[in-house]
Amino acid sequence: MLYSNITEGVFVSRPNRFIAHVLIDGEPVIAHVKNTGRCKELLLPGARIWLNKGDTPGRKTDWDLISVESNGQIVNIDSQVPNQVAKEYLQHLFPDAHIRREVTFGDSRFDLVLERDGQKPTYVEVKGVTLKVGNEARFPDAPTERGAKHLRGLIHAKEQGYGAMLLFVVAMGQVNVVKPNYATDPVFASTIRDAHLAGVEIMAVDCQVTENEIKFRNKLAVNVN
Repeated sequence: MLYSNITEGVFVSRPNRFIAHVLIDGEPVIAHVKNTGRCKELLLPGARIWLNKGDTPGRKTDWDLISVESNGQIVNIDSQVPNQVAKEYLQHLFPDAHIRREVTFGDSRFDLVLERDGQKPTYVEVKGVTLKVGNEARFPDAPTERGAKHLRGLIHAKEQGYGAMLLFVVAMGQVNVVKPNYATDPVFASTIRDAHLAGVEIMAVDCQVTENEIKFRNKLAVNVN
């Protein structure tokens, strides 16, 4: 995915989940944060950030905060990006597949469904990962009841004979494994183990991230234990 109208800035503070106070060319500006997760390890006062200027009429702010530099590495925190990257990655893996977004199965609404001739559909839930600990990516960075619900939905789809996949999109490079964050959300962590035992396919891919682009790169290992 390629952004346009990118501007560099400096992070100042985040008074709530939705907005951030930033500096652009030394001038204070309010920006929309395109991620409702905590991102507390990333959004630190003085951090170098990148913003995308929006063009939607009636917006409260002209700017979206989309990425931040952490330990010399750019991390994309735009929560709308992982689904797009996942779709591109799966289309690369399965060029003959038809991939649709936002599909309901039972009481679950999954991010993607992958359809191939002669096979039952595969329902796909996508999780964007922004938390890095050492050389490991971990999910989630905050408790997520919704995430555990999605996993139970995938288990149900698998039990009904459909394909089921959880795909982590790691919005940064320089990691070699994805692990559930047991300390932050033990419920999600135990549910992902249940999903693995039930036959849900669990995959991960890292990304190359620059100031104005994010694109899939390498398949990563996932350790659910």
